[in-house]
Amino acid sequence: MTVSSLTALALAAVFFTVNADAAAAAGQERGAQLAAMCASCHRLDGRDQGIPSIIGMEKQTFIDAMAAFKSGARSNSMMHAVALQLSDAEIATLAAYLGARVKEGKR
Repeated sequence: MTVSSLTALALAAVFFTVNADAAAAAGQERGAQLAAMCASCHRLDGRDQGIPSIIGMEKQTFIDAMAAFKSGARSNSMMHAVALQLSDAEIATLAAYLGARVKEGKR
């Protein structure tokens, strides 16, 4: 392999790493924006005050719950309305964001 080939390969690796980091940061920012809607009912510190905590929830569990609310298989008028407003991609982003959060006192 020539020096120019190695240089091109190294530059490509840097480009993909930077883009992956930027995409992850954008996903976290979008997750935080979506979670702000959830904070009106669910505490984002993970404490359960009568409404179940969604902080640290397994991603697929969250996605399945939202799908059940969206379809009406799980009954709650507020959650049904919220789930209908979110696309599948937004639900996945929210699931990843909330799943990565740690409840207060468990850090």
